[in-house]
Amino acid sequence: MSLEKNKAIIRSLFEALNKQNLALLDELIASDFVVNAKQFMTPLWKGFPDLHVGIEDIIAEGDRVWVRVKETGTHTGNIVD
Repeated sequence: MSLEKNKAIIRSLFEALNKQNLALLDELIASDFVVNAKQFMTPLWKGFPDLHVGIEDIIAEGDRVWVRVKETGTHTGNIVD
């Protein structure tokens, strides 16, 4: 896969996070990924309903992509019931 295609996948991942789109996250994240995105993000979105993750820098080399992000959001309550 090309470096630009790898970066595009990461951009799509953060777009899905910002739109709280769990279906798209399922498409983008490997099923054997150690952290379950739904279990992690759902309570986080509950506590920070306007959470936004912006990409500050993105670097690709080989089959790896590094991302520096800036997260913003308003804490409105507990993320754990």
